[in-house]
Amino acid sequence: MKELKKALGEIGDKYEKGEYFLSELVISGEIAKAALDVLKPHFAEPQQKLGKVVIGTVEGDIHDIGKNIVALFLESRGFEVVDLGVDVPPKEFVGAVKEHEPQILAMSALLTHSAPVMGVVISELEKVGLRGKIKVLVGGAPITPEFAERIGADYAAKDALDGVDKCLRWIKGGA
Repeated sequence: MKELKKALGEIGDKYEKGEYFLSELVISGEIAKAALDVLKPHFAEPQQKLGKVVIGTVEGDIHDIGKNIVALFLESRGFEVVDLGVDVPPKEFVGAVKEHEPQILAMSALLTHSAPVMGVVISELEKVGLRGKIKVLVGGAPITPEFAERIGADYAAKDALDGVDKCLRWIKGGA
């Protein structure tokens, strides 16, 4: 999994430098999804569920590789994961939190212009009185701890493993 993360990082760097184009990014994403499909059966099935996480990529963004890796890791560590997919509007996140009553909401964004939607989701959760009942984890390339604090998220994951580790600490009663 470490090698997959490294390769995706290199691809992202080349895309940002203009050495790769959107077509290479899309093809790389499809290859990474296929690799995850091969790896998934090798993760042990946990015996008990630790908690529930609703996860999705925010509206305006169709990138799901990072989200899929986080979901896979969460499931392998004992979480029940409700994956809303990509391009998820704020109201759909709020509806899923109401319906599934998770302990954690995880949102992903790869595109800088879609990241502010995370703040809209948090505002909508506040409006309906749900924000205080869950932890909010945000992640993706443009996400920083400062951004997370500004929008009212509880934590900005620097990568998939960091995000899963934080979820485990929250569930076990840690900060």
